[in-house]
Amino acid sequence: MDSQFEVLADNPDIIIATPGRFVHILDMVDDLSLRSVEYVVFDEADSLFSLGFAEQLHKILHKLSDTRQTLLFSATMPQALAEFAKAGLRDPQVIRLDLDKKISPDLKLVFFTLRQEEKLAALLYLVRERISSEEQTMIFVSTKYHVEFLSILFREEGLAASLSYGAMDQEARTEHIAKFRARRTMLLIVTDVAARGLDIPLLDNVVNWDFPAKPKLFVHRVGRVARQGRTGTAYTFVTSEDMPFLLDLHLFLSKPLRPAPTEEELLKDMDGINLKIDQSLANGETVYGRFPQTIIDLCSDGVKEVMNSCTELIALEKPCANAFRLYLKTRAMPSKESIRRAKDFPREGLHPIFRDVLRSDEILALAFSERLKSFRPKQTILEAEGEAAKSRRSSGGGRLRAALGHAGGSRPHWAAGGPSWAARGMRQLPSKRAGGSSAPAGRWRARLGRFGNGLL
Repeated sequence: MDSQFEVLADNPDIIIATPGRFVHILDMVDDLSLRSVEYVVFDEADSLFSLGFAEQLHKILHKLSDTRQTLLFSATMPQALAEFAKAGLRDPQVIRLDLDKKISPDLKLVFFTLRQEEKLAALLYLVRERISSEEQTMIFVSTKYHVEFLSILFREEGLAASLSYGAMDQEARTEHIAKFRARRTMLLIVTDVAARGLDIPLLDNVVNWDFPAKPKLFVHRVGRVARQGRTGTAYTFVTSEDMPFLLDLHLFLSKPLRPAPTEEELLKDMDGINLKIDQSLANGETVYGRFPQTIIDLCSDGVKEVMNSCTELIALEKPCANAFRLYLKTRAMPSKESIRRAKDFPREGLHPIFRDVLRSDEILALAFSERLKSFRPKQTILEAEGEAAKSRRSSGGGRLRAALGHAGGSRPHWAAGGPSWAARGMRQLPSKRAGGSSAPAGRWRARLGRFGNGLL
């Protein structure tokens, strides 16, 4: 505090401060006047209001001269910020940079549907095989525990990554960001709070590990890619619980959304279907689809191997699970209409990004697998067994009456003694037991086989 008082006593030309600390200094120093201030800038204004600094901002404005110019920079325009502008500013002017478009037309949106437990395998595949080692990628996760977990997992896999989250030591955070900006690391794992204010103009990709609850948050994340005439890609993982949020997002973006064609549709007319997909993407539609189960299974085996051999990852599993449950409880809910519509959406096929990876025979196998998943028998196993037993009893009684009639009342040999039906039908089930150091990149290639070749 003393050093800050000394800096202010030197009458600086520019003061950079947080609202809470600056108001505290104004309350402690009675003769500190701000009447000579000509410009006041509120950066990330929407964030300042969401964090509850509206009262402090009003106090600062009351200390300033009426002739000053006030500038507010914000990625979004929440109601509190609009009311503040009306009440605290004179003749405010709104300058919008996203009047005609909310995201860059040079940004490619890719949405993968998968289960929560498949995200680790999918992320490693993307980083290893789909994203070039020369491209910088920012990965957004929901909690600081997930930041630490992914950082350790990448380290075990031989991938260097920087990280940043709100509770992180400021010196360590600065060091990690500096490494990323200097391109000494190509991966940056962050939470939304820590990502605020980061200026990384040459970002190539964004990965949304957890789907953002609000459309504006999605726009804020992916808006870091495809800047200044560059192209880029935003990869997003979508679980079944995230589908209503996906619908809300595309309603906000005013973009059509359609599922990828199923494997059966693709096998009927592969060239025609691929042409329709290309036309849809060219018209600005979003096509979402599944991750190939074959790739997920291969990568999952490697992830389990790494996790079982790393005590740090084992120790973080439970904190990650608890933090994610809390995140799900506290995140905003999607609209009721999107929840209703998500239930009626047709099942999606493989994402078009994988159409050059799988052969036709593998697509045929996947189509058969999907038919099995969608198969719904008319009866459960218990119901079928009950009917079969009832039928056996009925036919057995008829044979018994016929036999007694032929033998004149004498007991047949199978009723006189010997083992019972239940005893004769018992069988001893055979017991089954599962039978059972290279560099990380070598292990990865060995796991994926041909899926790891020539995909970059």
